[in-house]
Amino acid sequence: QVQLVESGGGLVQAGGSLRLSCAASGRTFNTYAMGWFRQAPGKEREFVAAIERSGTSTYLAGSVKGRFTISRENGKNTVYLQMHSLKPEDTAVYYCAADLSRERVLRGTGDYWGQGTQVTVSS
Repeated sequence: QVQLVESGGGLVQAGGSLRLSCAASGRTFNTYAMGWFRQAPGKEREFVAAIERSGTSTYLAGSVKGRFTISRENGKNTVYLQMHSLKPEDTAVYYCAADLSRERVLRGTGDYWGQGTQVTVSS
């Protein structure tokens, strides 16, 4: 079992930055691929970013490339989503996901999910 707890969300003006964190329980964090997803009101959950267990490979949705970065610190059991140049359309609840399979994380079918953290970008 892996428990995920997101933090770092909040209210920010357009053009601002936020860093989300996702802390994972357990001693096998470095065996899990990790990802970030988001869901805006009235919309389906969408993929934002993912990172492989070693951190050497990352994946970003086209809508956030050049603005968001995903990283991880396996020694701290934590994955981060650094967000710059935020836009009102980035407003959503952001969820952290984990799975032993990178493909399942990318598809949004990972086994483990956090409760989410709200990000609101004002115009």
